[in-house]
Amino acid sequence: VDVFGPSLPTMMGGTGLRAELNAARKLAPIEAHGVAAMSIGYLVDPEQAVSWRGPMVSAAVNQLIGDVAWSDDRGDLDILFIDTPPGTGEVQLTLLQKLALSGAVIVSTPQELALADVRRGVAMFRKMSVPILGVIENMAWLEAPDGTRLHPFGRGGAEATAQALGVPFLGALPILSDLRIGGDTGQPAAAGQGLAAEAFALLAEAICEAAAAPGRPSPRIVFE
Repeated sequence: VDVFGPSLPTMMGGTGLRAELNAARKLAPIEAHGVAAMSIGYLVDPEQAVSWRGPMVSAAVNQLIGDVAWSDDRGDLDILFIDTPPGTGEVQLTLLQKLALSGAVIVSTPQELALADVRRGVAMFRKMSVPILGVIENMAWLEAPDGTRLHPFGRGGAEATAQALGVPFLGALPILSDLRIGGDTGQPAAAGQGLAAEAFALLAEAICEAAAAPGRPSPRIVFE
């Protein structure tokens, strides 16, 4: 539901594809890498600027949730994972009004400017009684050729903020060229092999466990 920056088609290798209606007049998800996905990027021209006001944003979010065939004759939906734009704006409020969410996962870089959004996000979800499944620190460090870890965005900010707020910290992901290459080419690193794929597998396990039993300690992503 990141309606203003719909990059999902590029990241999943679906650039140029358009969503179609099924026999029940529902939008059929676009499938790639074992994932059924939907995005505004599959509904509008990729060169079109999405400059919508509140009511149109809410309508788009409602369409992506209510007008998509998330469950079909092959079986029920496993997990509906909703990617939101940063902040606590119209998209988040529409979701909270529309769905009973099982939990929220908050992703942040370590820098203070980004951590302000973490605090606001935690406060918003808590106000609406949505469990915080965990905080993930993204772009936590960059590994130099000699193995030294550089911290261009600061060090440990998301972990410290999670601890201060009393919410689980799931781990940190470094800056990895595999993620950039995979996102640009439509071959997600999580669908391949190597450290990035292993980290995302552990992350998926942590989120599933946290959703099944909120408050229980979850596995943490650790890069050695």
